[in-house]
Amino acid sequence: MVSHKDMKILLVGEYSRLHNSLKEGLMALGHQVILMGDGDYFKNYPVDIKLNRPFQKGLPKRLKNLIFRLSGFDVSSWLMLRSAMRHKKALQGHDIVQLINESPLGIMPKHELKLVQWLAAHNDKLFVMACGTDYISVKFAMDQNFRYSILEPLFKGKVSQKQYAAILKYLSPGHLALHKSVSELCHGYIASDLDYALPYRGLSKYLGLIPNPINMEHIKFIPQKKDKKPLIFHGVNTKNYYKKGSDYFDQALEIVTKERPNSCEIMRTQDLPYHEYRAKLTRSDIVLDQVLGYDQGYNALEAMAQGKVLLTCAEKEWREHYHIPEHCVALNALPDAQKIANLIIELIDHPAQRVVLGEQARQFIEEHHDYKKVSQKYLDLWSTGRGSASSPRP
Repeated sequence: MVSHKDMKILLVGEYSRLHNSLKEGLMALGHQVILMGDGDYFKNYPVDIKLNRPFQKGLPKRLKNLIFRLSGFDVSSWLMLRSAMRHKKALQGHDIVQLINESPLGIMPKHELKLVQWLAAHNDKLFVMACGTDYISVKFAMDQNFRYSILEPLFKGKVSQKQYAAILKYLSPGHLALHKSVSELCHGYIASDLDYALPYRGLSKYLGLIPNPINMEHIKFIPQKKDKKPLIFHGVNTKNYYKKGSDYFDQALEIVTKERPNSCEIMRTQDLPYHEYRAKLTRSDIVLDQVLGYDQGYNALEAMAQGKVLLTCAEKEWREHYHIPEHCVALNALPDAQKIANLIIELIDHPAQRVVLGEQARQFIEEHHDYKKVSQKYLDLWSTGRGSASSPRP
């Protein structure tokens, strides 16, 4: 552990509350932190500097799209950049700036680059998270370097290139240019989990993996009950339905309801704001998180902290990295509806297994994802370029 003076830190962008929890950990350790972003679209996470994303519905959205088709100019993107730059006084003079992604605001590459260049010029150090889709991770998946990936629905013809435009855009010349420029400007990349660590491994500015921070002071552990009919929760993000493998979960639930009628309750929701999602999650026992990955995302980790049983991305790379035996802590949801259904039925038939997995999940979060411990790892890495970040095994 490295000793640090009180630092001024700017966090830019938000995905699934990662930067909020990191901010809480850093402030608990005595540092000044500002978080700027739009709240991660409909999830609406809290931020200090709120950037509104205009022209997202109805006639204004259609007008924006028409202007873009005719001229290539994205009015919404330009206004987001202008909104950010109105806060120049609050955005300068920081010891550390960290971007949640190379495209932290989700706007056009040329507008993102203007912001990143200004931040790099007016602050001390700039770091970038390998978190969410970006040029490196999408290129790695497109080249089929994963056994399976978020691009599997495209490869299997479930979606068209147009339907996957929000992901494939990261392979565009504009995003490649953004990646090259940001790579030159920043001090290094930090992966939030193995899904991003694997593509970045071997890059000269890759600094390692630091697990997602989870603030357990706000998350109560709820022990599983053997004598309770389990409630299965499937919270769907419709925009990322195939990307998250939600179709496999829906198919698996159809199998479960046929083979084990009246043996469980099922709660399926769509596109809930974060506070509503958390309320639904708290009521559940088994959570269907996502497929097509290797490590847990943020929602899965918060559910594990509550003691939920997770069907999620828990591949062998994750087990090896954290030294976890198979079928412990979390259950690996493969892209196979019948295999997922079999796991759910096993949990229904053996409630004692749910109790054990719930306890293991909480212990895992306490050991590896505690927000103060994780925040200290960031401080060490920002200060030295090394710290206690780790790299996945080759």
